[in-house]
Amino acid sequence: MAYMTQGALRAQGGLLGRLAEARTALGERLARRAIYRRTLNEMSALSDRDLADLGIHRSQVRSIAWQAADEA
Repeated sequence: MAYMTQGALRAQGGLLGRLAEARTALGERLARRAIYRRTLNEMSALSDRDLADLGIHRSQVRSIAWQAADEA
């Protein structure tokens, strides 16, 4: 009987470990998404002239925001 209890505990630990990893991955993904949204909102608020001064075309804003989120 003790063997089955230990086996069950190992199985739960494996499952709990995978759930903890999934939770961590989800938290990281949500943090990257928040950085993307914040960057996108800030850059979208800039005028075309401000973006041109930075050497950025408005069509590049989304890709720059994703790049910022990936680097964080």
